[in-house]
Amino acid sequence: MENALIIGASGGIGAALVSELKGRGVAVTGLSRSHDGLDLTDPKSVDTALSSIGLFDVVLVTTGALAGAGHGPEKSLRSLRPEAMLEQFQINAVGPALVLRHLPALLPRDRAGFAAVLSARVGSIGDNRLGGWYSYRAAKAALNQMVRGASIELARTHRQARLLALHPGTVETAFSQGYSGHDKIRPAQSAKALIDVLLARNPAESGTFWDWK
Repeated sequence: MENALIIGASGGIGAALVSELKGRGVAVTGLSRSHDGLDLTDPKSVDTALSSIGLFDVVLVTTGALAGAGHGPEKSLRSLRPEAMLEQFQINAVGPALVLRHLPALLPRDRAGFAAVLSARVGSIGDNRLGGWYSYRAAKAALNQMVRGASIELARTHRQARLLALHPGTVETAFSQGYSGHDKIRPAQSAKALIDVLLARNPAESGTFWDWK
């Protein structure tokens, strides 16, 4: 593993992943909205940033949002707002999907390649026992389906590739501020665990969902 691409490198988990990989001797290219103007809600911005950027052994998409501007996670069906739901899908599903569209050109065909997007356990249909958080849950479920479908297509040309959906845990970042009741972990702890989980997977496990533990 020689080089890696981190999308969302300025975020709490993204920055920790950059540090973790550099600590392992990996050359890291980091892209973000704040530092590079990469806007995952704009297809042209994604295409400009990722077209002809080169090949990477590892590609990680670390972007996401728990709540949009003025919209927190819904506690009931009565709280559903179409604009909030669309915003969640744009940020948590469509944005990463636009990156996945470039994945065949970003990963090598002749050797192992690793790619992952940050998802969430609350996107699991079978594991949903509390309800609520409709927009965020649905967007992450859509993202998980994108990962599954993309992994099948990717395997036709990249037989050694692994594409995963990863749950980073509840991490102490701006993302999780204001949400108590969880045992939060440090970004560096999450980053190390996520890389370990990713690198331990084999091609037959591509398209699956993994917790940081």
